[in-house]
Amino acid sequence: MANEHEKPISPQERAKLMRSATYASVGVASVLILAKLCGWLMTDSVSILASLLDSSMDVIASLINLFAVRYALLPPDSEHRFGHGKAEPLASLGQSLVIATSALLLARHAFDNMTGEHTLQSPTIGAAVMLFSLIGTFGLVTYQRFIVRKTQSTAIKADALHYWGDLLTQSAALLVTLLATIGYYGADPYIALGIAAYIFHSAWGIGKESFHYLMDRELSEETRARIISLVNSHPEVAGLHELKTRASGPNLFIQLHLELDDYMPLIQAHRISDEVEAMLLKAYPHAEVLIHQDPASEYRKH
Repeated sequence: MANEHEKPISPQERAKLMRSATYASVGVASVLILAKLCGWLMTDSVSILASLLDSSMDVIASLINLFAVRYALLPPDSEHRFGHGKAEPLASLGQSLVIATSALLLARHAFDNMTGEHTLQSPTIGAAVMLFSLIGTFGLVTYQRFIVRKTQSTAIKADALHYWGDLLTQSAALLVTLLATIGYYGADPYIALGIAAYIFHSAWGIGKESFHYLMDRELSEETRARIISLVNSHPEVAGLHELKTRASGPNLFIQLHLELDDYMPLIQAHRISDEVEAMLLKAYPHAEVLIHQDPASEYRKH
């Protein structure tokens, strides 16, 4: 759902912001993979490996996002009259599967390292690598959240959510390396297992939200209540029924039956419908509104 307090932006500006977010995501994830690979090879830390695996999956997910966003931004055509916005939640659903897979792989690796003593090599270097990763990821998440506020992109929101999970994995890996500098190594596989559980939980949340978008779930009760209030605020409207709403990417689809005076001339009913539509479009600029007029007495019989 669009943020009602956020100033609407043009489709061109939205497309530009979304593309910049996908490029930033792929770029940052690629740099972090190289940094974490060096850190893991030098320390043999399971937690750094966990973060490395996560970043590797991030690149795959971010590439999926990049192509999905480009496709979702295509204008409607003869075969896709409602646009291509569902490519975004479809990409988010794919991301959730990628993230869940990385969590399961990580959990297995953590279990394998719970038996026997596991000593980290060069923990100071590992701490430096993870601090660098933390700073880079925090900058990316901050930028992505700005883009989400502006565009309400489902795909960018999913990307930002799992990079937020990355902040946790990197913080945990940093903690492990810092503990290793004082000679405590036992926490490494257990922290990695906790990270895996959190990543899987995040994947479930992303997948669930994406599924709702793909299944055309109704907009929130708050949004529906506002739509009803706006329609009923017109002095010549007797009421409404059959309100149906859904979202596809940034676009909202609003359908309703407008209850009007039984003996109102068609041209007057048409004028009122246009005025109601204008009110809704002012509140939701990216909406497509479809209104059917009904005589008020017919509806009240039911």
